[in-house]
Parts: sequence; C-alpha cells; structure tokens
Amino acid sequence: MRTRGFEQDDAHVFCREEHVAGEVARFVALLSEVYAALGFPEPEVALSTRPEARAGSDALWDWAEEALADAARQWGLSFNVQPGEGAFYGPKLDFALRDRLGRSWQCGTVQLDTVLPNRLDASYVGPDGNRIIPVMVHHAVFGSICRFIAILLEHYSGALPFWLSPDQVAVAPISQDQADYAADVREALEAQNIRTVLLDGAETLSRRIVAAYEMSIPVVAVLGRREAEQKTVSLRERTGDVAVLSLKDATTLLWQRAHPAQNSRK
Repeated sequence: MRTRGFEQDDAHVFCREEHVAGEVARFVALLSEVYAALGFPEPEVALSTRPEARAGSDALWDWAEEALADAARQWGLSFNVQPGEGAFYGPKLDFALRDRLGRSWQCGTVQLDTVLPNRLDASYVGPDGNRIIPVMVHHAVFGSICRFIAILLEHYSGALPFWLSPDQVAVAPISQDQADYAADVREALEAQNIRTVLLDGAETLSRRIVAAYEMSIPVVAVLGRREAEQKTVSLRERTGDVAVLSLKDATTLLWQRAHPAQNSRK
C-alpha cells in the first residue's frame, strides 16, 4: 500500500460562502455513487478540525468548521470529530473505507480553504461591484489512485467486479474442432468492447477453466460440439453457475455487465 508515485484525483472549486453547502453536497453525491459502485456503500466519515500550526484567523476557522459540519449534516452524514487533524488552511471531511479484513483506509476528502485564495489574490466581483475573496473547496474521491487500486485488489482478493476486470471473458473451446467457432465468439464479444482472451491450448478443459479463475477472469465461455452446431455459448461463472445462451443473448448480457453505467441510462 506504499506508493512509489502519487497520482491524485484532486479538484479545486472556487465558490461563494453561500455555495459551500451545495458544493459539498455535490461532491458527497459523487463520492457516494462511486464508492457504492465499487462495493463500499457506507464509508466512515470524520471531521478534522484546526491544527496547532495553521494559517488564518480563529474567526475564519470558526466559520469554516461550522460551515463544513452543517453541510455534512444537511447531507445526512454522521461523523466523528478528529481534533487537530485538519490541513493548515482549513478543516476537512475525511472518508475512510473498510476492507474485507476490517482494515480502514482513508481515501476521499473534502476541505474548506479560506487561506490560499487570499494568497493567490483570487477574487470575484460581488453584486455591489466590490471584489470578494472566494472560498476554495478541495476534494478527491480516491486520494492516491494507485493505492485505491491496491485496496480494491485486497478487498476482492483479485476477483474484481466484471466491468472492472482487466480480462472479462475467457473463450475455451473443448477441442480444436471448435476453433473456428471460438474465433467467431471472441470476435463478437470484442466487437462489443468486452475484454476477451482465447484459451485454446493443449491442456484439458478443466485445467484451462482453473487457469482462467486463477487469472481472476470472471466468466469462461465453454464451446463444445453442441454449442458450435447450435451457435450457443455455455457461460460459466466463478461462482459455479452455468447458463447456456445463444451467442446473441450472451453478447447482450455480457455487454450489460461490462457497461453498467451506459446500461442504467437506457
């Protein structure tokens, strides 16, 4: 979990004070959707308050801490307070994910910053024509993207959700007699942007299926004489479930699993 590089999905939003609650709510909605899709529906939330070494006046900190706490409550978040754990420029909400081993990983964060906009000499023209210093909202859903990928791999023991798996389907013909049909099945799946590999080696079918699951490929498409004659596919899940479908229906089903966001919009 120690990263050699640090790539962060960092964002900075300049806004008015009265827009803080809306911006925090927008971010929390995004974070909640992403975490739920990845299998973490209930992150743990903490409000980190002013550290001893900080910039800005106590009055600004009083406002920022209360504004962030109010925004969290408006969204319905319950949170623990972490005294002194805020950034030097402002308080923050930290979102931690608990993996299958019970370990907690702090990932997402949203921070209020009333210090850096002033140092950047940032301003906007208010309704009265005067220049006003905005508030900056820092936020990140993942934090370190590389570490988040490691968390996912640990949490799922390498068995990632179908849509996230690097290889999604392994096509396994029982014998070389089905080689041509196996090529057609692979081509049909790849035409729908389903990541597919062909396991047509000399090993037994059972050994190739085991190899596919060892590579964390979630679905194996087994093709025998009957499948080749009837233009069907026997889909075997790593859970042990088996379904025999026409190639068209199998392709549609797997496309839906490979593209859940597009499918939900239809």
